[in-house]
Amino acid sequence: MSTQDRTWEGPSAPERLNILRNAKSIAIVGASDKPSRASYFVATYLQSSSPYRLYFVNPTATEILGQPVYKSLADLPEQPDIVDVFRKHDDLPSVLEESKAAGAKTLWLQLGSWHEDVARDAEAAGMNVVMDRCVKIEHARFHGGLNLAGFNTGVISSKRQVTA
Repeated sequence: MSTQDRTWEGPSAPERLNILRNAKSIAIVGASDKPSRASYFVATYLQSSSPYRLYFVNPTATEILGQPVYKSLADLPEQPDIVDVFRKHDDLPSVLEESKAAGAKTLWLQLGSWHEDVARDAEAAGMNVVMDRCVKIEHARFHGGLNLAGFNTGVISSKRQVTA
């Protein structure tokens, strides 16, 4: 689906900030133990730079970043505030059903992930929905840790850094 075919409108920046501020736990569905995967990069960032309790969900992994991995959302020890989804498009309806059953407040679909039927169904169930956005990028943006490459450089300057 091209961006001009999109009819669903997601939450505004202040609304996304509110979602992140009110969340205490994030379940990463499709979490990977492979450092080359986006879910691993996001998990590493959230583990080191955010206050969230993180739960990794993957039916085949047993440990990611020193934490246990859960086979499904139903196995989590608490209701997740945000379900951050790294799954293919066709899996999104079933992830939504699991999220609803787990009592999640927000369904967050990562960059490149867009499913309007899932969004409408989630909203009808009283959930917040964020699509085609990265939790890591949004958290860093709202907390001053984002530069063009998506990393916190630790440098505060209005001048471009010149390297030799």
